[in-house]
Order: sequence, then C-alpha cells, then structure tokens
Amino acid sequence: MTKTTTHQNAEIDVALPHYKGPWPSWLYPELPREARDWTFGGDKSFGEENGDRKLLLGELDRLTKRKLWTWPKRPILFFSDMHADRKAFVASLVASGGVRRTGPGAMNFRLTKLGRQATFIIGGDCFDKGPHNLKLLRAIRRLIELDARVRILAGNHDVRNLLGMRAVSDGETVDHRNDHFFLRLGPKVVPLLVELRDSYMTGRHALDGLPDEDECRRRLFPHPSWFDAFPKIAADHLPAKQIDVELKRIKKKMISFEPACAEAGLSMRQVYGAVLKWRELFLEQDGEFYWFFKRMRLGYHVGSFMFVHAGFDDAMADLLHADGAKALNRQFRDALFGEPFDLYYGSIANTVRTKYRSIDKSLSPDGAQKIHDSGIHAIIHGHRNLLNGQRIMLRRGLINFECDATVDQHSRHKEGLRGAGAAVTVVHPDGHILAISTDFPYAKAFEPKRTLTALRTALKLDDKSGKTNR
Repeated sequence: MTKTTTHQNAEIDVALPHYKGPWPSWLYPELPREARDWTFGGDKSFGEENGDRKLLLGELDRLTKRKLWTWPKRPILFFSDMHADRKAFVASLVASGGVRRTGPGAMNFRLTKLGRQATFIIGGDCFDKGPHNLKLLRAIRRLIELDARVRILAGNHDVRNLLGMRAVSDGETVDHRNDHFFLRLGPKVVPLLVELRDSYMTGRHALDGLPDEDECRRRLFPHPSWFDAFPKIAADHLPAKQIDVELKRIKKKMISFEPACAEAGLSMRQVYGAVLKWRELFLEQDGEFYWFFKRMRLGYHVGSFMFVHAGFDDAMADLLHADGAKALNRQFRDALFGEPFDLYYGSIANTVRTKYRSIDKSLSPDGAQKIHDSGIHAIIHGHRNLLNGQRIMLRRGLINFECDATVDQHSRHKEGLRGAGAAVTVVHPDGHILAISTDFPYAKAFEPKRTLTALRTALKLDDKSGKTNR
C-alpha cells in the first residue's frame, strides 16, 4: 500500500493498493494513481435524493459529532454488479489489492497479505448480460479455494435466475402464480443460455429425449390464461399499479424473447435443454455450482455498515431492529427455495431491487430510525449503475454508498463507457472508505471528519456562487 496525495492543500492520509507500475497489459485496466477527498467529484460523487445536499451535510455532521461511526476489525473489499464479466471481476480484485495476478490466464491470481486479512463481499448480480456467467462463478470459486473470506449477497438478477429456472413447467401442471418467472428473465438471460448450450449441449445427440419445439415453448412460456388469472391471484398481495406493470412487462417479453433467442442461434428445444442443465448444475448436490445459492445471504452487517444489494423497506427494518442481521438471513434462506411468488413480491426481494420508486415497498422515517437504532448508519450497496465511479447519497435519511460502477462490458457498451471496467469499495478498519473505479480519475476517499469539512466548504462555495442545493 502506498501513501497518496492532497486535495485543496490538505493531505489525505490513505493508501492505494500496489497495482501501479509498468506491468504487462493483462494485469489491469487503467486505474487511479492518486486519491482525493470524496467530495472532489461534486454532483458525480455525492448528493441527496431530492437535491438538498445540506441534508447530507447535516446527517454527516450528526454522525461525526456524536462519534457514531464504528469500523470493521478487518478490511472489507466490496464488489458488486459484475454481471457475468469475469475479466471485470478479476480486474476489480487486482484493484482492491486483495489479489495479485501471477500470469495472463483468468485464474492466475493469488491472495496478497491484504487479501488474507480481508473479507471479500460479492454484492449481488453475478448473472445476466454476459458474456461469462459460469466463468465468473468459477473465478469466485477460485477465490474461495484460496481460503479467502468470501461473502456472497443476493442480487435481483441472481434471485430472478433461480426463480425463473425453477418455474419452467414439467408439462403436467399449470401454476399461474409462478409460471411467468422464466419469461420474466427476458433477453438478458440469452447469453447464459448460449453459454450452457456451448459448454454442455454439443454433439448430435445433445437434444435426445427432449420434447418437440412447440412443447418446449409451451413449457417455457406462461399458460395463455395467465394474463386473466394473474391479476386475480395477485390482487390481495400487490397494488394495482404493480400488477399492471407486471402484465405489461410479460407482454413485452413474450414479443422480444424468442427473436432474441433466434438471433443467438437458440431453438426453443435448446433453451429448454439449457434450463434443465442449469438445474442440474445449480440445484443438485453434486452440481458444479451447487455452492453458489447455498452460500448466498441477504445482508452482511459489520460496524456501522450494512451491505445489501439495494436497500430496505419498513418490514425489513422492523425485523432488523427486532432480531438483527442474522434474522434477515434466516428469513431469506427459508424463502429462497420456497414459494417464488411470495419471495419475489415480498419485502425480501424488495431488499435486492428497491430504488425507492412508487412501485417499491416504502421505507418511512420510522423505519430509517429503526435501522439507525440497530447501530447501522450507512448502507453499502450496488444496483444503481453509475458512470463516474461510486457515490454517496442520502436516501430516506440514511447514508448510502452506491457502488455499482458499471464494470461489465455489456453495460459499458450500452452506456458509452470506453475500455475495460473495474471497481472496488474498500472499508478500512482505520476509519476510511476508499472507492476505486476505472471511470473516475482519482480514488475517492471518505474520512468522516475530513469529508465533513470538505463538504461544508463545497456547499458554502455553492452558496457564494449563487448555486442552489435543491
């Protein structure tokens, strides 16, 4: 680790990992070589959900003056939203300082001293978009096999994949509560299906024993009567607006899914065969990836910080306050392989997909206070993809470190970002957070007292220049 630089003539006493130097090109994409206080990025780096940044200042001031920050005993290395991009994941591991590459192969890495001390948190959304769902999971498994302390959190894409693959019909039963979950995956699952076909379904007899094309389509798609039946089934559980959104979403994906498969060279028989292979790999005890969902948890609480994929609602805040993070994870484990409808439309799945929209379950001021009363003063999460590295936001009165820095190549192409992506958020026991990303020129350093002073100065300068904070 190397001491770093200054911001506005004030030294930032944090360290960057040893990824600098004249290394071979396979080591990493371009990464920051200096750090600045987190406020350096202005609106790209901090804000408040309704635009009033003075509320963020007030919350930081309260937490800092009352000395409410509690830091973990070991470094936390947080990675999120890798979306089936093994290259981005390994580059992010290098960016963290937790591993060192030992050669050009994707699996050529070993733990550093920091890596042996740290907790690696995979913050959800390992699946979808592509191109390497299975290869990414093998890289995570490699990290585990090196005896790294690894925690895997559930993301909305991970949960949807599990529910979708489980929901495919056996051809005998009709389940209007759940038989739309596979189609709900939509075209984003196509790269995974292609990967399964190419890895396991080659040869003349690969499709032997599978039904014909029409029957496979029937098993994959919801029953034609689903559109009439689902609103009645869901009426006692979901608001009318959310039901309407679901109906429109499934109609749209009924139109787009099969053409997307055809463009990728997938027949419906191949799709159905890939689903069966996925179940074998992930759900059977001797399957190569059986460990993945078995290791998955909803949240991880350490010090003042709660790591989840997205956020909280009042029901989960109540459970957290009453019984702690272990109760969240127990409830998640009980629900994960239970009734898909109950899981996906309840508070547990809201924790992996909320963006505090009108269709999401709400977090009230009382719920936020219960989270504070549980000793949690910041949520560290992914899910909201950003284009300029990580960001601090005040949402529902809670500090949020938003850490989805758009690293996978599919999303980078869609968003117009150049080059390969990598990002990590490091929570250090000595009392600072360091955010490293390929898409911001400096590592962003959060130290409560220093950042509070810098934020206060920035908002005063805004006031003098005539800018508003709303």
